[in-house]
Amino acid sequence: MTEVQDREITGVILVGGKSRRMGRDKAFLEVGGKPLFEKALDLFTASFAQVLLVGNRAERFEPYGLPVLPDLYPGSSLGGLYTGLHHATSEYVFVSSCDLPFPSSKVLSYLCSLRDGFDAVVPHTSNGYEPLFALYSKNCLGPIKAQLDRGEFCAYSYYPEIKIRFVSQEELADLDPEGQAFLNLNTPAEYANIGGDK
Repeated sequence: MTEVQDREITGVILVGGKSRRMGRDKAFLEVGGKPLFEKALDLFTASFAQVLLVGNRAERFEPYGLPVLPDLYPGSSLGGLYTGLHHATSEYVFVSSCDLPFPSSKVLSYLCSLRDGFDAVVPHTSNGYEPLFALYSKNCLGPIKAQLDRGEFCAYSYYPEIKIRFVSQEELADLDPEGQAFLNLNTPAEYANIGGDK
């Protein structure tokens, strides 16, 4: 169990990706004998009182018995985040993509602990922003909707309009010493590189 299991935060897992580069459904690729999606799900069910899935593939996830919400703005992770925020009954959501092989409970707990006074808490590593393992409040709904209504789908273009706490790679170093908490898989080569299918 993590320290943040309460009703102030809803876990939102984005399951609507098309997996075009991978060539098969990333959510159900197995790493260490477990589908990627279940790695995020196990972490979130241990951490949050409510978990929502967002994507237009309810039939794939029906066996898990969780709400699967169709995207209000289909086609982007930003639209998925908006959908989760819109439907959540809590003030905050913690969002994750469904293709993280090593999601970290320590990183999740730390990011959640920083939420007071901020509209979002987002890691910022050497690879740039990590908007899909991050915390957002309902104050983000207006700026996200305005951006989506303009047809802009960048996951972080609205950041200047909200009060945001960026968390550096150095700040997370002790919590994620191997730097794998934000690793996501997009191609067969990346999957093979972490020992997928073994």
